[in-house]
Amino acid sequence: MSQLGTLYIISAPSGAGKSSLISALLKEERSWDVKVSVSHTTRAARIGENHGEHYHFVDVDSFKSLIAENAFFEWAEVFGNYYGTSRITIEQALQKGTDIFLDIDWQGAQQVREMMPEAVGIFILPPNRNELEARLNKRGQDSSTIIAKRMAQAQSEMSHYNEYDYLIINDDFEVASKELAQIVAAQRSKQNKQSMLYQEMIAELLK
Repeated sequence: MSQLGTLYIISAPSGAGKSSLISALLKEERSWDVKVSVSHTTRAARIGENHGEHYHFVDVDSFKSLIAENAFFEWAEVFGNYYGTSRITIEQALQKGTDIFLDIDWQGAQQVREMMPEAVGIFILPPNRNELEARLNKRGQDSSTIIAKRMAQAQSEMSHYNEYDYLIINDDFEVASKELAQIVAAQRSKQNKQSMLYQEMIAELLK
């Protein structure tokens, strides 16, 4: 069945600013129906995070049960914690015409593409490694040990940028934010999407 909404896979090394860019897009007053997929995770909630809003926080046994039920589009273990994307939630939203952003890594992106090749991939890169490390330290969310692990992993993650449809360099946040909005606008204006959304109006015009 054709889908009215677009599934966006957005990936980046931790600290590159993908979550901030998505948040900025969601705050803009547009007619677009755009949402971020709320993933399941086994990690503990951080200060300010709410269940069902930022993540669905579950224990390891519950997560493994969902894996067995094939409930996830994709799932992965990252730094000792499990993360997964609900299949049913995504499919229902797309059928309603909602655009969905998946904030996942390149491994999860590969899993999603196998099931949904039409998904649109966007990769976010920082301007340089020094800036990336500075952003990680500025967040104040992770220990120095975790930050060192994230920096060590960043090069491997960034090497997969060429597997995506679009590349945004997040040096100037305003510029990067506009580029993300332009990508969504272009996708929504594609002929097949517009034809489905306005089929009655088009049929009337062509009488």
